[in-house]
Amino acid sequence: MDPTFGMCRALADGADLAEFAGGPFDVRAVVATIRPGSKHGSTLDDVPWGNFPHGDEVREAVRQLATDGGSARDAMGVLYGMCADDSRAAAAVAVPFLIPVATDIHHPHRAEALGVLASPARARHFGVASRDDFPLHRAGTQHDDYDDYGVEVTGYPAGWSVVAARVAITTEVPALLPLLNDSEPSIRIDAAYALATAADPDHTVRTALATRFAKEHDPMVLAALVLATAETTRAHPHPPTSTWIRELWQDRTLAPEVRLAAAIGWLCLTDEPVPDALHATVGALATEERVPAMDALPWMNAAAGAGEPGLLRCVRRMIHPEEPEPDDDPWASLP
Repeated sequence: MDPTFGMCRALADGADLAEFAGGPFDVRAVVATIRPGSKHGSTLDDVPWGNFPHGDEVREAVRQLATDGGSARDAMGVLYGMCADDSRAAAAVAVPFLIPVATDIHHPHRAEALGVLASPARARHFGVASRDDFPLHRAGTQHDDYDDYGVEVTGYPAGWSVVAARVAITTEVPALLPLLNDSEPSIRIDAAYALATAADPDHTVRTALATRFAKEHDPMVLAALVLATAETTRAHPHPPTSTWIRELWQDRTLAPEVRLAAAIGWLCLTDEPVPDALHATVGALATEERVPAMDALPWMNAAAGAGEPGLLRCVRRMIHPEEPEPDDDPWASLP
């Protein structure tokens, strides 16, 4: 049997998932053996890529990003495409190899590596715009199995992939935190997006996000920091932070993008009915003209679907849930 889909085929035939836990087909176990970032680190060819669907394609994409060989855009397309197609196991294996590239300020592909780093750490990629789904980091520790994520299109357990990617990111939080102070706004945004998926029981990430927020001036980075803070707070509840985010959307001195991010983030942290003041605030700020600016936030890309931009989809799903869903074609919004 071709090992690439061996576990998936066995599961389809009735095998018990527990039989594979901790073995060579368990992406969590494989990622745990990868030691990046040192002269004694693992190499691409040390990893059993063939045990995971499309593993050989992902390995070559990572090689392109890491060695400056071939097209970085094509490599990104492979990695992001696997996740968007609901087949992220091999992409999770790539995460430990992407982090050293993303954190190397001299690497020509660091932005591309960082841009796809968090994709396998999130279980869905289209239309995640409801109050329950938008904060995709739904559980608090790296030991959770995420069983509620079901299976990927290949039959591989989606929760295992998500856990593996998040553990890899959590392990490298110290290396990723300095990116919040990078000179490029897009790097700071993508760093916040990645760090929001890390397990943060000691609040290291949340504290770093707050520290950066206090000295940040770019409105889109501020908005990203708010959403990242809301996401990690959803996983690790902290009432004072929830209160702070509520105050942000009411603060008329802040940029509209920041207030919108705060409104969306706060809604995901509470079960309270939508206040009239929030209705009015979002109604005034969430205009068609503001959509392109908000599209700079990766959370908005994940929320988009059926030709509906992420911002407007969030507004409809969170504030006007009574409105009907458009035909749910996830590719309709892509060029």
